Amino acid sequence: MKSKKIKILLLSATAIFILYLIMKQIESRRFVSIESPNRLVMNTIAKIIAVAPDEKIAQSSIDAAFKEVYRLEKLMNRFDPNSQLSQINRFAAKEPVKIDKDLFEILKLSIYYSKETAGAFDITVGPLVDMWRKCAQANSMPTEQQLADIKKIIGYDKLVLDSNNFSVRFTIDGIRLDLGGIAKGFAADKAQEIMKKFGAAGGLIDLGGQIACFGNPKNSDKWIIGIRNPVKKDNKILMKLALSNMAVATSGNYERFYKIGQQRFSHIFNPQTEISAEEISSVTIICPIGSESDALATAISVMGIEKGLEFIEQRKNIEAIIVPAENKNKLIKSNNADRYIFTK
Repeated sequence: MKSKKIKILLLSATAIFILYLIMKQIESRRFVSIESPNRLVMNTIAKIIAVAPDEKIAQSSIDAAFKEVYRLEKLMNRFDPNSQLSQINRFAAKEPVKIDKDLFEILKLSIYYSKETAGAFDITVGPLVDMWRKCAQANSMPTEQQLADIKKIIGYDKLVLDSNNFSVRFTIDGIRLDLGGIAKGFAADKAQEIMKKFGAAGGLIDLGGQIACFGNPKNSDKWIIGIRNPVKKDNKILMKLALSNMAVATSGNYERFYKIGQQRFSHIFNPQTEISAEEISSVTIICPIGSESDALATAISVMGIEKGLEFIEQRKNIEAIIVPAENKNKLIKSNNADRYIFTK
């Protein structure tokens, strides 16, 4: 009698599983997947994929997402004299500058991540980045005096945000904000929200390697994402990740750098030492939020391997994969990073 009950239970479980697979196949057939052509935005190549009940919804969600990214780019581009960020950099030392709610939100997030990382991530590095760029153009190392002068005007504690009227001001003159370490992640998050509002059941936003994905791709339960190998110059893949409802950011010195004499310097700078971060060749951060993955990829590059891994291990739902500069064929992973690595 007992064995008969077990057989019935097994048959029932098998029938339910088969029904589940059939329903998944039917559901998959109902949805369509559309991939956008590459577009230039935020000084990088972007692509968006949408999964939706029909082509019209899929395309409209892609169009709306790109529209949102372009809108945010106009707010956050410090090299555009008409952007709100440029207005902040020009006037915030003299008086509070009222800004768009989204720009205020990213400034608020930036201060939060600065505090979380003890200043390893800091959007006030604009003057430092500009100084190194000019030194590279002149093929001359910065002087001790230049570094000392820059040190005086760097620090997230010199920003004052007023949430009552969405304004920002600087406590000293000379500060210039640079959102390059968080802007793409923030934009990917916002694009994802827009796609959901327009009816997309799944999607992937790729802003030059800053990726956010939600739902499932058509005919699969995970998005497969390739991470570039910093050693290879021919777009070879270091590894693949299988993700859903997650964000990925990779930061490194293999693509963008400054050269002075025969020496290369990373485009990522330590706000506390005013010199470039050289210990890590690339770091990939996996977590649920795009702005966080973007900011932490920069922060871990600055912290270095030991402190960076210690920081990651103390936080839930955040993983890191690091390629050290001294051995670019080596992988250093946080404790649970393997669960995201696609091995098929």
